[in-house]
Amino acid sequence: MNLPNSRPVDARGRAGAMGAWLALALGIVCAAAALLAGPSYRAELASLSSALLAMRWAVYGAIAGSVLALIALVVSIAKRTARGQALTVLALIVNVLVASPPLALYRQAQSLPKIHDISTDTADPPTFVAVLPLRAKARNPVDYRPDTALQQKQGYPDIVPLRLEMPPAQAFERAERAARAMGWQIVDVASGDLRIEATDTTLLFGFKDDIVIRVRAQGSGSVVDARSLSRIGGSDFGTNAKRIRGFLNKLAAA
Repeated sequence: MNLPNSRPVDARGRAGAMGAWLALALGIVCAAAALLAGPSYRAELASLSSALLAMRWAVYGAIAGSVLALIALVVSIAKRTARGQALTVLALIVNVLVASPPLALYRQAQSLPKIHDISTDTADPPTFVAVLPLRAKARNPVDYRPDTALQQKQGYPDIVPLRLEMPPAQAFERAERAARAMGWQIVDVASGDLRIEATDTTLLFGFKDDIVIRVRAQGSGSVVDARSLSRIGGSDFGTNAKRIRGFLNKLAAA
């Protein structure tokens, strides 16, 4: 009497297992696409637009894989198959890990100003000198735009100059040590002008951002300003502001 009902139940079980394996395979493919997009661009095997498109479709695929894994998980729970549940949970974890970081970054970017030039002094930002030849093919100019200052004050009100109770020469030495501790590529240390220039490279895509640090006398002490400017991209997703915060915090704690 139970034989006629066993076939559809087994069919549902096989469908759930197939869905779990498909979701896992999709997650692995999307993970590979997301991880290889940046290195492919850095190795000049893919254009920036192609690499970003691969990242976007990897996220879309991972979202689809997550939905498929959830469906398979419901089926495996209904079938009460521990092995099937473990497989679907694994597939779900893989897909969520692929989709979550880009989605979180995108969500964060919606609340940040769409700028790529951050300076502690928005009225008189430090100027680049030594890195100018390195920026010959950069898409973003070094000229500071007034509208950038307005957006920065609204989005990053904490980015301000750092005052140190020490002579400029001593503050400059500490600033140089802090800059080197950041792991940047130091381009120039102009002790006569109390100016340091450096370049930082992002991990995944290898984007180049340039930094200039300026030390000036202020009363009996010194004031340190820093500016970080991306070579390409309209929005930096908060990278330049984060970089300047890290430098100022390291300098203040030195």
